[in-house]
Amino acid sequence: MAQIIAIANQKGGVGKTTTAVNLAASLAVLKKRVLLVDMDSQGNATMGSGVQKNDLLYSVTDVLLGEIPIETAIHKSEVGYKILGSNRDLAGAELAIAELDGREFILREALKEIEHQFDFIIVDCAPSLSLITVNALAAVNGVIIPMQCEYYALEGLADLTQTIDKIQQALNPELEIVGVLRTMFDPRNALTRDVSDELEQYFGKKLYKTVIPRNVRLAEAPAHGLPIIYFEKSSKGAVAYLNFAAEMLKKTNVRKGNKA
Repeated sequence: MAQIIAIANQKGGVGKTTTAVNLAASLAVLKKRVLLVDMDSQGNATMGSGVQKNDLLYSVTDVLLGEIPIETAIHKSEVGYKILGSNRDLAGAELAIAELDGREFILREALKEIEHQFDFIIVDCAPSLSLITVNALAAVNGVIIPMQCEYYALEGLADLTQTIDKIQQALNPELEIVGVLRTMFDPRNALTRDVSDELEQYFGKKLYKTVIPRNVRLAEAPAHGLPIIYFEKSSKGAVAYLNFAAEMLKKTNVRKGNKA
Protein backbone atom coordinates (compact mmCIF):
# COMPACT_ATOMS: atom_id res chain seq x y z
CA MET A 1 0.00 0.00 0.00
CA ALA A 2 1.12 3.54 -0.71
CA GLN A 3 2.44 5.92 1.88
CA ILE A 4 0.05 8.89 1.58
CA ILE A 5 1.68 12.15 2.62
CA ALA A 6 0.35 15.70 2.66
CA ILE A 7 2.60 18.67 2.07
CA ALA A 8 0.94 21.36 4.17
CA ASN A 9 1.41 24.72 5.79
CA GLN A 10 -1.27 27.28 6.59
CA LYS A 11 1.19 30.05 5.73
CA GLY A 12 1.70 30.74 2.02
CA GLY A 13 5.00 31.34 0.28
CA VAL A 14 7.01 28.75 2.19
CA GLY A 15 7.83 26.42 -0.71
CA LYS A 16 4.89 24.06 -0.19
CA THR A 17 4.06 23.37 -3.84
CA THR A 18 7.75 23.47 -4.81
CA THR A 19 8.32 20.74 -2.26
CA ALA A 20 5.35 18.65 -3.40
CA VAL A 21 6.41 18.75 -7.06
CA ASN A 22 10.11 18.18 -6.47
CA LEU A 23 9.62 15.46 -3.88
CA ALA A 24 7.34 13.63 -6.31
CA ALA A 25 9.90 13.97 -9.11
CA SER A 26 12.82 12.94 -6.90
CA LEU A 27 10.99 9.86 -5.61
CA ALA A 28 10.21 8.92 -9.21
CA VAL A 29 13.89 9.27 -10.12
CA LEU A 30 14.61 6.92 -7.20
CA LYS A 31 12.37 4.33 -8.93
CA LYS A 32 9.27 4.80 -6.78
CA ARG A 33 5.75 4.76 -8.21
CA VAL A 34 4.35 8.19 -7.38
CA LEU A 35 1.02 9.99 -7.67
CA LEU A 36 0.85 13.73 -7.01
CA VAL A 37 -2.59 15.00 -5.97
CA ASP A 38 -3.14 18.75 -6.40
CA MET A 39 -5.67 19.93 -3.79
CA ASP A 40 -5.12 23.64 -4.37
CA SER A 41 -7.46 25.50 -6.74
CA GLN A 42 -4.51 27.58 -7.97
CA GLY A 43 -3.32 24.45 -9.77
CA ASN A 44 0.35 25.31 -9.33
CA ALA A 45 1.44 21.73 -8.69
CA THR A 46 -0.39 20.74 -11.87
CA MET A 47 1.34 23.42 -13.93
CA GLY A 48 4.70 22.71 -12.29
CA SER A 49 4.36 19.12 -13.48
CA GLY A 50 3.98 20.20 -17.09
CA VAL A 51 0.20 19.73 -17.23
CA GLN A 52 -1.94 22.64 -18.41
CA LYS A 53 -4.55 23.14 -15.70
CA ASN A 54 -7.06 24.83 -18.01
CA ASP A 55 -6.87 21.97 -20.50
CA LEU A 56 -7.70 19.22 -18.01
CA LEU A 57 -10.46 16.96 -19.28
CA TYR A 58 -11.00 15.72 -15.73
CA SER A 59 -9.61 17.03 -12.44
CA VAL A 60 -9.68 16.31 -8.73
CA THR A 61 -12.93 18.31 -8.61
CA ASP A 62 -14.71 15.69 -10.72
CA VAL A 63 -13.49 13.01 -8.32
CA LEU A 64 -14.65 14.88 -5.20
CA LEU A 65 -18.06 15.46 -6.76
CA GLY A 66 -18.35 11.75 -7.56
CA GLU A 67 -18.75 12.40 -11.27
CA ILE A 68 -16.00 10.02 -12.46
CA PRO A 69 -13.78 7.26 -11.02
CA ILE A 70 -10.45 8.53 -9.74
CA GLU A 71 -8.49 6.41 -12.18
CA THR A 72 -10.13 8.22 -15.09
CA ALA A 73 -8.91 11.59 -13.79
CA ILE A 74 -5.27 10.59 -13.25
CA HIS A 75 -2.86 11.93 -15.87
CA LYS A 76 0.52 10.59 -16.86
CA SER A 77 2.99 13.47 -16.81
CA GLU A 78 6.23 13.81 -18.74
CA VAL A 79 8.27 13.96 -15.54
CA GLY A 80 8.15 10.43 -14.17
CA TYR A 81 5.07 10.46 -11.96
CA LYS A 82 1.30 10.57 -12.37
CA ILE A 83 -0.84 13.50 -11.35
CA LEU A 84 -4.41 14.14 -10.27
CA GLY A 85 -4.64 17.73 -11.40
CA SER A 86 -6.52 20.78 -10.20
CA ASN A 87 -7.75 24.13 -11.47
CA ARG A 88 -10.09 26.93 -10.42
CA ASP A 89 -13.08 24.54 -10.55
CA LEU A 90 -11.92 23.23 -7.17
CA ALA A 91 -12.79 26.57 -5.54
CA GLY A 92 -16.48 25.89 -6.14
CA ALA A 93 -16.39 22.25 -5.09
CA GLU A 94 -16.50 23.04 -1.38
CA LEU A 95 -20.05 24.35 -1.52
CA ALA A 96 -21.13 21.38 -3.59
CA ILE A 97 -19.80 18.77 -1.16
CA ALA A 98 -20.63 20.62 2.08
CA GLU A 99 -24.05 18.99 2.38
CA LEU A 100 -22.90 15.45 1.56
CA ASP A 101 -22.72 12.69 4.16
CA GLY A 102 -19.12 11.73 4.87
CA ARG A 103 -17.95 14.90 3.15
CA GLU A 104 -14.63 14.91 5.03
CA PHE A 105 -13.70 11.47 3.70
CA ILE A 106 -14.39 11.75 -0.03
CA LEU A 107 -10.72 11.88 -1.04
CA ARG A 108 -9.80 9.08 1.36
CA GLU A 109 -12.42 6.76 -0.12
CA ALA A 110 -11.33 7.64 -3.66
CA LEU A 111 -7.65 6.99 -2.94
CA LYS A 112 -8.47 3.53 -1.56
CA GLU A 113 -9.37 2.49 -5.10
CA ILE A 114 -5.90 3.17 -6.50
CA GLU A 115 -3.40 3.31 -3.64
CA HIS A 116 -2.17 -0.22 -4.38
CA GLN A 117 -0.79 1.10 -7.68
CA PHE A 118 1.69 3.46 -6.00
CA ASP A 119 4.50 3.52 -3.47
CA PHE A 120 3.84 7.16 -2.55
CA ILE A 121 0.88 9.49 -2.95
CA ILE A 122 1.90 13.10 -2.35
CA VAL A 123 -0.96 15.55 -1.66
CA ASP A 124 -0.31 19.26 -2.17
CA CYS A 125 -2.64 21.20 0.15
CA ALA A 126 -3.89 24.77 -0.15
CA PRO A 127 -2.53 27.22 2.46
CA SER A 128 -6.05 27.89 3.79
CA LEU A 129 -7.95 25.61 6.13
CA SER A 130 -11.06 24.64 4.18
CA LEU A 131 -13.21 21.56 3.74
CA ILE A 132 -10.96 20.68 0.78
CA THR A 133 -7.88 20.80 3.01
CA VAL A 134 -9.68 18.82 5.71
CA ASN A 135 -10.43 16.18 3.05
CA ALA A 136 -6.72 16.01 2.28
CA LEU A 137 -5.65 15.70 5.92
CA ALA A 138 -8.31 13.07 6.60
CA ALA A 139 -6.93 10.97 3.73
CA VAL A 140 -3.21 10.87 4.53
CA ASN A 141 -0.94 8.94 6.87
CA GLY A 142 1.24 11.90 7.70
CA VAL A 143 2.18 15.51 7.02
CA ILE A 144 5.45 17.04 5.89
CA ILE A 145 5.66 20.71 6.82
CA PRO A 146 7.90 22.91 4.66
CA MET A 147 8.77 26.20 6.29
CA GLN A 148 11.08 29.15 6.05
CA CYS A 149 13.21 29.94 9.05
CA GLU A 150 11.61 33.26 9.91
CA TYR A 151 9.53 34.62 12.78
CA TYR A 152 6.12 34.64 11.09
CA ALA A 153 6.65 31.09 9.89
CA LEU A 154 6.87 29.97 13.51
CA GLU A 155 3.45 31.49 14.19
CA GLY A 156 1.98 29.66 11.19
CA LEU A 157 3.56 26.43 12.38
CA ALA A 158 1.77 26.71 15.74
CA ASP A 159 -1.57 27.10 13.95
CA LEU A 160 -0.89 24.11 11.72
CA THR A 161 0.11 21.79 14.57
CA GLN A 162 -3.15 22.67 16.37
CA THR A 163 -5.10 21.89 13.19
CA ILE A 164 -3.34 18.54 12.80
CA ASP A 165 -4.10 17.66 16.43
CA LYS A 166 -7.80 18.45 15.97
CA ILE A 167 -8.11 16.42 12.77
CA GLN A 168 -6.22 13.53 14.35
CA GLN A 169 -8.67 13.47 17.26
CA ALA A 170 -11.84 13.95 15.22
CA LEU A 171 -11.24 12.35 11.82
CA ASN A 172 -7.93 10.59 11.31
CA PRO A 173 -6.23 8.84 14.24
CA GLU A 174 -3.28 7.86 12.00
CA LEU A 175 -2.43 11.46 11.16
CA GLU A 176 0.96 12.61 12.39
CA ILE A 177 3.70 15.06 11.52
CA VAL A 178 6.22 13.01 9.56
CA GLY A 179 8.77 15.78 9.43
CA VAL A 180 9.61 19.45 9.04
CA LEU A 181 11.64 20.65 6.05
CA ARG A 182 13.55 23.92 6.11
CA THR A 183 13.14 25.74 2.78
CA MET A 184 14.67 28.85 1.16
CA PHE A 185 17.48 28.36 3.66
CA ASP A 186 20.23 30.97 3.90
CA PRO A 187 22.77 30.08 6.60
CA ARG A 188 24.32 33.56 6.40
CA ASN A 189 21.19 35.04 7.97
CA ALA A 190 21.29 35.18 11.78
CA LEU A 191 17.50 34.91 12.13
CA THR A 192 17.53 31.85 9.88
CA ARG A 193 20.05 30.18 12.17
CA ASP A 194 18.14 31.15 15.33
CA VAL A 195 14.80 29.81 14.02
CA SER A 196 16.53 26.68 12.75
CA ASP A 197 17.90 26.06 16.25
CA GLU A 198 14.41 26.50 17.73
CA LEU A 199 12.98 23.99 15.27
CA GLU A 200 15.68 21.49 16.15
CA GLN A 201 14.93 21.81 19.85
CA TYR A 202 11.18 21.45 19.35
CA PHE A 203 10.99 18.75 16.66
CA GLY A 204 14.20 16.83 17.29
CA LYS A 205 14.48 13.86 14.91
CA LYS A 206 11.41 15.01 12.98
CA LEU A 207 13.40 17.94 11.60
CA TYR A 208 15.01 16.77 8.38
CA LYS A 209 18.76 17.19 8.21
CA THR A 210 18.45 18.17 4.56
CA VAL A 211 17.75 21.85 3.97
CA ILE A 212 16.53 23.40 0.72
CA PRO A 213 18.65 26.44 -0.15
CA ARG A 214 17.59 29.63 -1.82
CA ASN A 215 18.31 28.83 -5.46
CA VAL A 216 17.56 30.84 -8.59
CA ARG A 217 17.18 27.79 -10.81
CA LEU A 218 14.72 26.28 -8.36
CA ALA A 219 12.62 29.44 -8.56
CA GLU A 220 12.74 29.44 -12.37
CA ALA A 221 11.73 25.81 -12.92
CA PRO A 222 7.93 26.18 -12.41
CA ALA A 223 7.72 28.75 -15.22
CA HIS A 224 8.97 26.01 -17.54
CA GLY A 225 6.53 23.40 -16.18
CA LEU A 226 9.35 21.24 -14.89
CA PRO A 227 10.58 19.92 -11.54
CA ILE A 228 14.08 21.16 -10.86
CA ILE A 229 15.71 17.80 -11.55
CA TYR A 230 14.46 17.99 -15.14
CA PHE A 231 15.16 21.70 -15.52
CA GLU A 232 18.69 21.86 -14.08
CA LYS A 233 19.76 18.58 -12.51
CA SER A 234 23.16 19.91 -11.41
CA SER A 235 21.71 22.86 -9.48
CA LYS A 236 21.87 23.09 -5.71
CA GLY A 237 18.08 22.89 -5.56
CA ALA A 238 17.98 19.63 -7.53
CA VAL A 239 20.67 18.04 -5.39
CA ALA A 240 18.91 19.18 -2.20
CA TYR A 241 15.55 17.69 -3.19
CA LEU A 242 17.16 14.39 -4.21
CA ASN A 243 18.88 14.28 -0.82
CA PHE A 244 15.59 15.10 0.87
CA ALA A 245 13.78 12.29 -0.94
CA ALA A 246 16.52 9.85 0.04
CA GLU A 247 16.37 10.98 3.67
CA MET A 248 12.58 10.69 3.67
CA LEU A 249 12.77 7.15 2.27
CA LYS A 250 15.24 6.17 4.96
CA LYS A 251 12.99 7.55 7.71
CA THR A 252 9.95 5.85 6.17
CA ASN A 253 11.72 2.49 6.23
CA VAL A 254 12.72 3.04 9.86
CA ARG A 255 9.10 3.85 10.81
CA LYS A 256 7.84 0.76 9.01
CA GLY A 257 10.40 -1.32 10.86
CA ASN A 258 9.31 0.11 14.19
CA LYS A 259 5.67 -0.69 13.46
CA ALA A 260 6.56 -4.20 12.45
